Amino acid sequence: MEVLIIGAIILFVLIYNNTIDKNKFFADNEKYLEALKEKDYEFLVYARYGDNVDTKQLYMQRVTYAIITFFIVLGFAVSGGNQDTLGSEFFLYLAIAGVVAFVVFKSSYSQLKSYYKKHLHEIDIMLPYYLKSLEILIQHYTVPVALGKSIDDAPEIFKPGLRKLIDRINAGDATIDPYMEFANTYPVRDSMRMMRLLYRLGLGSQEKKQERLMMFSKTVSALQNKARETKYKERLGFMESQTMVMLVVTGVGVMLIILIAMLSMFSM
Repeated sequence: MEVLIIGAIILFVLIYNNTIDKNKFFADNEKYLEALKEKDYEFLVYARYGDNVDTKQLYMQRVTYAIITFFIVLGFAVSGGNQDTLGSEFFLYLAIAGVVAFVVFKSSYSQLKSYYKKHLHEIDIMLPYYLKSLEILIQHYTVPVALGKSIDDAPEIFKPGLRKLIDRINAGDATIDPYMEFANTYPVRDSMRMMRLLYRLGLGSQEKKQERLMMFSKTVSALQNKARETKYKERLGFMESQTMVMLVVTGVGVMLIILIAMLSMFSM
């Protein structure tokens, strides 16, 4: 009952003041807690906050808030329940507290996922310009080396995916799978086709590389043109909407002035 609520509050205070070493708790139970982590969690964190964020610390916060929520909800459920049937309903209260704690645990992940989906359009616009800079590097280096050198100047949202792509290539994966994984991570316009072309650029002789590079360059240029058209249409749509708002406001203002003038004439 009240003891659980007080216990949850005390637990939160002790963790907040570092009286309880939550890092040791996570270290001792890491393999169990890691099982709850989503496969794309770290990628989504990097995409949202950049490469400098401590993903393990953010994940620890998620688990900590979920545990505290569990005890608080359980305390309220027990204290508000029927004391005569407390024993038989206790497992129901455990289930309710567990569901609420799970929702709290998943909420931050859902926010990261939502942020990523909202910014897919921006990724669609940025990808052709990144590929153009990569094309210049490929003219002087092999595809894996060019990918590695492109990371520093790549848009922040691409860096986690690029690092994972390069790590798999450096680990000896010479198949198309690392490239397809990158395309699946950024499922925007023509990403699959561009990654296939990029993979083929690393195969064959120097002569074939030049032919494939020309094809890659033409495709990138076409994507850039589409991106420019999209930007132009967005700006045009924004200007049209602003113009429409100004016309509506002006029209309403004129009508109000005429109405006020008519009412003043009738009142005379």
